[in-house]
Amino acid sequence: MRQTIIAGNWKLNGTRPEAEALLGELLPLLSPNANTKVIVCPTFTALESVATLLEGSPIALGGQDLFWKTKGAYTGQISAPLLRDLGCTYVIVGHSERRGRFGVPEPDFDATILAYFGDSDTTVNRKLRAALAGGLIPICCVGETLAERQAGSTDSVVGAQTTAALAGVSVEEVQTLIFAYEPVWAIGTGEVCAADEADRVCGVVRQTVANLYGSDVAETVHVQYGGSVNAGNAKDLLAKPNIDGALVGGASLKAKDFATIVAAAP
Repeated sequence: MRQTIIAGNWKLNGTRPEAEALLGELLPLLSPNANTKVIVCPTFTALESVATLLEGSPIALGGQDLFWKTKGAYTGQISAPLLRDLGCTYVIVGHSERRGRFGVPEPDFDATILAYFGDSDTTVNRKLRAALAGGLIPICCVGETLAERQAGSTDSVVGAQTTAALAGVSVEEVQTLIFAYEPVWAIGTGEVCAADEADRVCGVVRQTVANLYGSDVAETVHVQYGGSVNAGNAKDLLAKPNIDGALVGGASLKAKDFATIVAAAP
């Protein structure tokens, strides 16, 4: 039985005092079962404060991104060793907001900015391998845009992203990582993929791993669903056989909602 993994991606939200206040409200509400792992991924500036507060708690710490080099003249970047030094054991890689793939942006948002974040299938693979080499467990995001879904390309896009992410990854390594199926059109939009369809596409991720490494290995890989997961839909999503958890955005900033999602884990 695969462990259920619930991760909260706080994105660009939370000063250190705000992060501390959120955790102060959240921690007393959490009582995950033995088969559930909870992770929070705060802003980089709040990582140290959050790590201190999480000591002795059942919650693990994750970063929201990393660079594939460990050190050097890479202004503004953060590496696996630096994240480990701050207490992280997980890191998100390949989020659509880093790949330059988006659903419905803010009204005043300049979409060209996303191109500068620069993630491609190649750089996602480099980041994933750097995370593994640095002792971090990557949460690798894959997902299609609305246009790709409407064109009937969901399975091919998700399969290709999964395959590219795993280039050069060993059998032993792949069994430790986490995938998150995040349909781009459902991220931050309030739209959620129907539970049966989310389960089906998570199955596409697992089948892709099976094609590369065999079915026994694929059964060990965790596949989360992400995309407008909330307290109301979490139970239906988490009950599906191919969905091993959730990567939660906005709802992870609300202590009661996030605790409800954690409690919905089977």
